[in-house]
Amino acid sequence: MKKLIASTTLLSLVAFNASALEQSEEVQDMSDPLAVYTQLGAGYTDRGMNIKVGQTFDTGKETTMGMNVLELKGVFGESIGWRDHANDSVDSIRFRRFGVDLTNGRGNQLDLSYDFNSESGSASYSLIQALPALGPLQLYPLAGAGVAFGNDVYPNTDDYVSGYSVPGTFALVGTYGKLDITDRIWLNYNPMWMTSLSGSETYKNNAFGQGSSSILAHEFAASYQFTPRFNVRYFANWTENTEFNDGEHRIEFNYQL
Repeated sequence: MKKLIASTTLLSLVAFNASALEQSEEVQDMSDPLAVYTQLGAGYTDRGMNIKVGQTFDTGKETTMGMNVLELKGVFGESIGWRDHANDSVDSIRFRRFGVDLTNGRGNQLDLSYDFNSESGSASYSLIQALPALGPLQLYPLAGAGVAFGNDVYPNTDDYVSGYSVPGTFALVGTYGKLDITDRIWLNYNPMWMTSLSGSETYKNNAFGQGSSSILAHEFAASYQFTPRFNVRYFANWTENTEFNDGEHRIEFNYQL
């Protein structure tokens, strides 16, 4: 019952006065991974509630657009989530700075994430290119590189205090994929392969789990567009080392301002 109330409240918070938030700016296609628009979002997950805020900014060029997106994850995890060891504080944050060139369909993304529980995170930069659509299917391949960082990555000793450090670097390649079902329904499949590049031997051999120097991560999403500005999306994230049922699942509501 508590989870049902939380889900109902979540939907109400996102859509409580959508008509009052309507702005005069042009509505962007919310199914497009390269779309840039000011937005509010909230999601219900097994780790609690996620809150997302996106804000466009002026790039200084008429042919480009930019957007900053901040996500707070795991809010009220102990109260409304069902993962073990969850608490009600924010368990992780993610910040993305995104840009797109309107003349060639090329995007770029700076992606920063930090987990408060493990005191570790990563920062990466990638390029994304929209390819011509093949009927209802469109692909957006990407490639990039990044660094991992964390606190007490190496054991503390009497003579050495570890603190924050950068144990290594990694590369990532993958694609965003979109399949239009109707003008309101679409599916996404976004596989991403990551591998360690450099750093300590421990990091290179275990960057993505015990004994894993590389990993293939999967993301699936099913979306429904209620209005041009408001949609609901179901996400599932898992990896080659994690069964689908044991991955992260969430329902997310998004509103374009």
